[in-house]
Amino acid sequence: MEIRKVQISGGSSYIVSLPKNWIKQTKIQKNDPVGLIVQRDGTLLVTPNIKGEKIQKVKEFEVAASTNQTYLLRCLIGAYIAGYDTIKIWAHARLPPFVLGLVRDFTSNAVGQEVVEETETAIVIKDLLNPSEMPFDNTLRRMSVIVKGMHEDAVIALKTGDKSLAEDVISRDTDVDRLHWLIARQNNLIVGDINLSRKMNIPISMAEEYFLISRIIERIADHGTRIAYNVLELIGKTENAGLIDVIEEASAYALSIFHSSMDAFHNKDLIKANDTILMVKKLEDMCKTISTHALKYESQVAIFIVHISDSIRRIGDYSADICEVIINHLIGEEERVE
Repeated sequence: MEIRKVQISGGSSYIVSLPKNWIKQTKIQKNDPVGLIVQRDGTLLVTPNIKGEKIQKVKEFEVAASTNQTYLLRCLIGAYIAGYDTIKIWAHARLPPFVLGLVRDFTSNAVGQEVVEETETAIVIKDLLNPSEMPFDNTLRRMSVIVKGMHEDAVIALKTGDKSLAEDVISRDTDVDRLHWLIARQNNLIVGDINLSRKMNIPISMAEEYFLISRIIERIADHGTRIAYNVLELIGKTENAGLIDVIEEASAYALSIFHSSMDAFHNKDLIKANDTILMVKKLEDMCKTISTHALKYESQVAIFIVHISDSIRRIGDYSADICEVIINHLIGEEERVE
């Protein structure tokens, strides 16, 4: 940190000199305007980007026939989440055949990513989405709706013996993943661009909260998928109506906890967040009842029932995690206001 003294000019203007290295790095000339942005914590941001134009970031990946496909896909997802505007995949010779299919999978699952240039030796993917067109709140609400439907339909599939419905639940996990990636990307964009934070009217601390909650919701979706996989194993093997009833009751209560946690978030309700955490104890008892029912079955079947019980319990645990994030954020907001 450089320490500089405030000087007074003309009896009314306060002046602080700017670091010479920064001036050279940003190529600021005499009489060039700079922007001054007052931060919530009282600090002052000085930026040469007075128009708020986004700096374009490009990431390149060299590939060959020996390139691991899973590794490359993870790199593409990483570049997307990191906020790169353009991703280029290239090879010294012709691109390996697997690259085209992999790029199709990536662009279909990453919101806003489109191939804008393609040759025998290179593919260029560009982000065509304006971040402000996809508000955090809307994305999070959509994730919540998908997750709720996944868990409800997984239980219905068990109750009705509908394998196709269970398989459909599993396929929906991808929809939640792509929305989670979008929130992760937008969070990184806001952290790296204060102008975007101002345009979207989302403080950096709030963007971080959205990201944390989206990650928790994504994990709840994973357990919806896990329930569906176990349902596929149980269809036709659980004739006991009592078991289905306790699973259905526990699942409905778990989703009520999840709904309450999201309601507390959207309404910034500190009391409700705390009350929601207290609901988890009852869910734990309900899940123990499911595990007790599992003892009536042979071990191979009982294992799948216990897995379902565990996933239902995790909905409550993760909903409590959401509430803890809410409480921490709201308490922090109170301190900033004071």
